[in-house]
Amino acid sequence: MVLKTFGWSFAVTALGLVAAIFYGGWAAFGVVAILSILEISLSFDNAVVNAGILKKMNAFWQKIFLTIGILIAVFGMRLVFPVVIVAVSASLGPIEAVDLALTDKNRYQELVTDAHPSIAAFGGMFLLMIFLDFIFEDRDIKWLGWLERPLAKLGKVDMLSVCIALIVLLISAITFGAHAHQHGGTHADKAETVLLSGIAGLITYLVVGGLSGFFEDKLEEEEEREHEAEEAAERAGKPKSAVKLAGKAAFFMFLYLEVLDASFSFDGVIGAFAITNDIVLMALGLGIGAMYVRSLTVYLVREGTLDDYVYLEHGAHYAIGALAIVLLVTIQYEINEFITGMIGVVLIGASFWSSVRRNKRLAAAGGEGGKAEVSSGA
Repeated sequence: MVLKTFGWSFAVTALGLVAAIFYGGWAAFGVVAILSILEISLSFDNAVVNAGILKKMNAFWQKIFLTIGILIAVFGMRLVFPVVIVAVSASLGPIEAVDLALTDKNRYQELVTDAHPSIAAFGGMFLLMIFLDFIFEDRDIKWLGWLERPLAKLGKVDMLSVCIALIVLLISAITFGAHAHQHGGTHADKAETVLLSGIAGLITYLVVGGLSGFFEDKLEEEEEREHEAEEAAERAGKPKSAVKLAGKAAFFMFLYLEVLDASFSFDGVIGAFAITNDIVLMALGLGIGAMYVRSLTVYLVREGTLDDYVYLEHGAHYAIGALAIVLLVTIQYEINEFITGMIGVVLIGASFWSSVRRNKRLAAAGGEGGKAEVSSGA
């Protein structure tokens, strides 16, 4: 099972590390290995959230996510995206930007650093909206009940998450405008950049999330019809067939997953510049890491881990909220990538431990959760 799910990741790791040695010797090998670990540690919460969405899709779309999806993730976000940032921010053509990335690495890094406020504002707002929509929803299973119960009540207020996100963005823009570093452009320019980029991130979330929500509703209607058909088939003595998300619904959920992955990858791409400004090594290291995140997502789906450990999704969303705030703070202040990664690991680890304790309690009480725990081998 492990080899089947992670086989491609192992193969890409081997190829990537060999390519690094040919490209820049053992020093390059070390850089790529470090970048791979950085990407995996920063993106574990990404895998948990992805799994929650991917489990609704059928096997075909899960394969699309692992093939075309990984091409978009590796080549689009880890290779093309940093070049596009430079091309747009420095008003260069794409060929000039690529040439700059390969020949004048220090100038290239400088341009990407200058573009950081807009990247952080966009990604921060997108991720913040994911977190807010999660905590304001009333759920049957609550991890931190003392916090989630009152927030669920507040969530009944229409558009509350959007209002809070806009307030956070306004505070970020004003704070940045007042304390921005003077390296090209005025304070007002930087504040305006943060504001516009943040609004773009918010709009992207609302559009993509709205479309995926619309098709999820369609899916539920389809599932109801399928359930009725299954019951009829069962009465007639025919075998059941499970239907999962397909067609337009799966396509838009796939798009949502890609935008989600893009937002998660911002901190990895920016953090990578603390280790190297060589775009080739960056693409190799982050690409290897992205493969493991994809494989881990599929593993969580196929093993039913989210069903067995019910608080994992909560922990991942709290990690998303923390990452969103970290991204907004990095508009002005530098935060070590180790700290960013550890926040996610600690929150997900705590939610996993809480899930294990819950399952043990249910097992002791003879509950269904205990059966799930025992069957999962924990």
